[in-house]
Amino acid sequence: MKVRLVDIAHARSGDKGDTANVGVIAKRQEWYALLARELTEKRVADHFRGSIEGDVKRYELPNLGALNFLLFGALDGGGTLSLKTDAQGKVFSTALLRMSLDVPDAEARQLDLPVAP
Repeated sequence: MKVRLVDIAHARSGDKGDTANVGVIAKRQEWYALLARELTEKRVADHFRGSIEGDVKRYELPNLGALNFLLFGALDGGGTLSLKTDAQGKVFSTALLRMSLDVPDAEARQLDLPVAP
């Protein structure tokens, strides 16, 4: 079953120099394990291929039902140096929420996940 990340998580992003920071928070605590399994550093790096120059580092915050990603080399020097339209990395959260996840039907039903339209 296809599940849109935007339907099961919130996200917020910003900048720290040349690094974009993206926090992803499960809308329901029982969905956190799915996010932790599916949103790997590699998967997020692949999603942003061509938009970032460096690595992706993930930090887990299970008590908050959240993951935090640092996207290194994402801001072309950072807010005071970059000529990018979004030099503070505010759109990275929206871009990540466009991701779709393939979840086995039985698991999706058990977790009561919303089906992608």
